[in-house]
Amino acid sequence: MSETTFGYLTEQNLPLFTDLYELRMMQAYHEQDHNPRATFSLFVRDLPPNRGYMVAAGVAQAIHYVETLSFGERAIEYLTEQGFDDAFLSYLADFEFTGEVRALPEGTLVFPNEPLLEVTAPILQAQLLETALINQVGYQSLIATKASRMRDVIDREGDGQRLVDFGSRRAHGTDAAMKAARAAYIGGFDATSNVAAGEAFDIPVSGTMAHSWVQNFEHERDAFEAFVDEYGDESVLLIDTYDTVRGAEIAKDVAETREVDLRGVRLDSGDLPALSKAVDEVIPEIDQFISSGMDEYAIHEFFDRDGVGAGFGPGTALVTSTDAPKVEGVYKLVAVERDGEMQPSMKLSKGKVTYPGAKSVRRIESDGRYTGDVLGLRGEESPGEEQLVTVIEDGDRSYEIPALDEIRETAREQRQKLPEEHRRIEDPEPYDVRISDGLREETDELRATIESRISE
Repeated sequence: MSETTFGYLTEQNLPLFTDLYELRMMQAYHEQDHNPRATFSLFVRDLPPNRGYMVAAGVAQAIHYVETLSFGERAIEYLTEQGFDDAFLSYLADFEFTGEVRALPEGTLVFPNEPLLEVTAPILQAQLLETALINQVGYQSLIATKASRMRDVIDREGDGQRLVDFGSRRAHGTDAAMKAARAAYIGGFDATSNVAAGEAFDIPVSGTMAHSWVQNFEHERDAFEAFVDEYGDESVLLIDTYDTVRGAEIAKDVAETREVDLRGVRLDSGDLPALSKAVDEVIPEIDQFISSGMDEYAIHEFFDRDGVGAGFGPGTALVTSTDAPKVEGVYKLVAVERDGEMQPSMKLSKGKVTYPGAKSVRRIESDGRYTGDVLGLRGEESPGEEQLVTVIEDGDRSYEIPALDEIRETAREQRQKLPEEHRRIEDPEPYDVRISDGLREETDELRATIESRISE
């Protein structure tokens, strides 16, 4: 088996990134010559705890996956070993997506039951996409939301402090670290410490020094002098290896004797609000960068206790969304072609009822603030501005993916338009998502039809 050091997915086996039951259903559809057009909707039923909104992210990767998906020799060989039929494998060898994908543009705020993506295609094609689409969109949206909450706390309580992603070493794998850096930037971070993410996504990179640098020298002063001699005014000195306040005093003296204007110092342990105030007494003219255990709650506490800092470096809490580490995206069939026409479909399972039909998401705005959304049927007339856009049409991309800075700005603008009661980091008020008359009527009628069939 061919593989890279840090990952197992390549263009050769990427189409295998799906659950086995998808391929088994596809083979059965193929053998029975049952390939109607179908619409699947990707959404979340509920937001994670203490989330009043979610930021859509990962759509760019989802689009790339769909438009480049093909089964090469390696994938076909493996599926042959798994016992799939030759006729089905021949179909896969010529696989090409020919359908439509509609999506919320990245940076758009999203709420329960609203589609992040909708796929309409022959069911053999649409079925295959489930695992990868949930994976790409769900994780990045989770992290973009976590980042957005941190940026929002700073916007409301701080003074424009910088946010730098420090989370790569604690992410659940290299791919997660890369996607987290991208998602964090969308959510409002300013930079990442991950150089590969900086190169891949054109995100600014930022870094300081480690405790090992200081420990490597006999005296803390020697470590600071060596670093300053190398990096001059760009130096950020880590001052808490031994005694934080004493470290600040040494940093000040080194800056004066070496005649440099330090870019900053970093605090990475202890009672950070209290220590930052003590350090500010020693070096008020030098910016402090605060790391260790940072997230929206810690940043709020830092401000509440009058901590002094010019920036924060969230790590573990960012890339794992520690307080709410999952978002349960689902990909559900909402319409299927019968007798040449698309017919609505829905689940009635207790606690997992779905709304039928292809959707519309319309957002209502008044005086620069969002007042609610209308979740309706596609094509139904409703107030507000449609949020879903067609990104793939007849198998070809029909949407130009914005630059990451534009996506980041979209997230910022939409967050600021959301009333504060929905943005609180604890116990936010639910945002109003109204079900349109047409969708409610469709749901009630289909429920009655299905229940009558069950009772027959």
